[in-house]
Amino acid sequence: MALDKHGIAKRIAQELKDGYYVNLGIGIPTLVANYIPAGMNVELQSENGLLGMGPFPAEAEIDPDLINAGKQTVTTLPGSSLFSSAESFAMIRGEHIDLTVLGAMEVSERGDIANWKIPGKLVKGMGGAMDLVASAKNIIVAMQHTSRDGQSKLLPTCSLPLTGLKCVKKIVTDLAVLEVTEQGFVLRERAPGVSVEQIQAATAGKLVVEGNIPEIKI
Repeated sequence: MALDKHGIAKRIAQELKDGYYVNLGIGIPTLVANYIPAGMNVELQSENGLLGMGPFPAEAEIDPDLINAGKQTVTTLPGSSLFSSAESFAMIRGEHIDLTVLGAMEVSERGDIANWKIPGKLVKGMGGAMDLVASAKNIIVAMQHTSRDGQSKLLPTCSLPLTGLKCVKKIVTDLAVLEVTEQGFVLRERAPGVSVEQIQAATAGKLVVEGNIPEIKI
C-alpha cells in the first residue's frame, strides 16, 4: 500500500539525528515536525525567521502571529528565537543547516530538482528554495512518485525550470525510498505491499535495484 503524506513524513523523520539543525520546506516536509523521535533534540528552522519550531498547534494553541514559511500556524519550543529573514538567510547561506527537506515537482536521476515554477502558471516567487539548494549539506525530497495523471516525477532530465543542480541526496515518495547516485536512482526501500516492478513502472529515470529490497518501516 502506498504511503500517505503522513507516512512519507514519518519515514523522513527517521533521517534526523540528535543536534541537527533542520529546514522544512512547504507542503509534506512541514509534517516532519510532528514526528520527531521522542528524546531527540532537533532545532527546526523556518526561513521567515524562526528557530526552535515545534509541532503544529491544537486549535486552542493557535497564535496567528506564529507562522512558518508556508504561512501555517506553528508552535515554538522552550529556547526558541525569532529574528529577521536577513539573519535567517545568513544562517542558510552560511551552511549552518544540517538537513533540508523539500517538496518537488520533478527530480532528475542526477539529483537536479525543479520545485518552484510551472511555465504559464502564476507564482509568487521562488521563495528560499534557491538559497537552500545552493547551501544545504544534505537535501531530502518528499514527494509523490507520479503526477495525478500517472506520469513519473522521477525523470532522466527535468522538464520544468530548475531550482538546483545535482543537489538532492535522497527521495522519499509514496512508493519508495531512493538514493541519488552517479548510477541513477538506487532503490533502498519500498512501501509496504508495493512491488519492485510497480516502482520500476512508475520511474522514468534510471532505477538501480540491487538485492532484496526491504519494506519501509514506520
